[in-house]
Amino acid sequence: MTEMARDGARTSRLRVILAASIGSALEWYDFFLYGTAAALVFGELFFPKSDPAVGTLLSFLTFGVGFVVRPFGGLLFGILGDRYGRKPVLVATLLMIGIGTTAIGFLPTYAQIGVWSPILLVAMRVIQGLGAGAEYGGAVIYLVENAPPKHRGFWGGFAPLGVSVGNLLAAAAFALVTMLPREDLMSWGWRLPFLASFLLIVVGIFVRMRITETPVYTQAVVARGKVESNPAMEALRRHPRNFFVVLGARMAENGLGYFFPVFGLSYVITTLGVPKAEALSALMLAFAIELFAILGFAALSDRIGRRPVYMFGALAGVALSFPFF
Repeated sequence: MTEMARDGARTSRLRVILAASIGSALEWYDFFLYGTAAALVFGELFFPKSDPAVGTLLSFLTFGVGFVVRPFGGLLFGILGDRYGRKPVLVATLLMIGIGTTAIGFLPTYAQIGVWSPILLVAMRVIQGLGAGAEYGGAVIYLVENAPPKHRGFWGGFAPLGVSVGNLLAAAAFALVTMLPREDLMSWGWRLPFLASFLLIVVGIFVRMRITETPVYTQAVVARGKVESNPAMEALRRHPRNFFVVLGARMAENGLGYFFPVFGLSYVITTLGVPKAEALSALMLAFAIELFAILGFAALSDRIGRRPVYMFGALAGVALSFPFF
C-alpha cells in the first residue's frame, strides 16, 4: 500500500470515528442537558403550583416521557436506516434532538402561560426522545460496520465515549450557569445551555454530511437490491432468545446509566444538601474517568469477548449502587 493510500485510509477512519462520536456527543449533550435541568430548575419553573418535592418529581416524569417514545424512534429510524442508508438517518436524528433542545431554550415558563408551559415542554421532550431512540444505536452500527473485523469492540466504544463527552458538556454548561445569582439563573440563565446546542448541532451536521455509507450496508443492501420489510420482526422471528436477552440487558444497563447522574444529582443536592457546584464537579469528574474506562473495556472485549465484559459491567453496576447510597 502506498503512503498516499495509507494516509487516505487513516483519514477515512478518523472521519468515521469523529462522525459517530462527535455527533453522539452533541446529541447526548442535548438529551442529558434536560435531565440536569429537570434535577435543578424545571420543577420550580414549569410546575410551581406543586411543593418542591412534587415539582421535581413531575419534572422527572417529563424526563421519562423521552424514554417512553425512544423505542418507537429506534424502530422507526431503524427501518428507515435499512431502507435508505445509515447516513440520512444519522443526520435526521441529529436535527430532531437539536430542534427539540433549542426550542426548550425559548419556552415560556408556567408563570407566563400557565399549563401550556409544561405541555410544550413534554412535546419538545417527545421530539428529543424520538431522535435519541435512534441516535445511539445508529452511531454504534455505523462504527461497527466500518470497523476492521478484529477491532469492532474498540471502534464501537467510540459511541458511548461520545455519550460521556455529551454528559460532561451538559454538566459543565450547567455548572457555569449555576454560578449566576439565583434570580438570573431562574429568569434567563438556565436557557443558555439549551440555546448553545444550536451551534453544536451545526458542527455535528457539518461532520455527518461529509461521511459515506458503510461498506456493510452498500454490499448487503445496495448491491443485492434487497431490504427486509420489517427488520425488527425479522430479528425476533429468527433469533427470539437473543432478541429478548439483548433487550432486557439494555433496559437494565441503560436504567443504571441514568439513575446515577440524573436522580443521583437531584438526590445529593435536594436531600443531602450538597452545594450544586460541588455536585456538578463530582459528576464531571466521574464522566472524565468514564472516558478512559469505556475505551479500555471496549478494547478488552476484542480480546476476551463481549459477554464477560458486559457481565462484569452489569454486576459492578449492581454492587456499586449500595456503597453509592
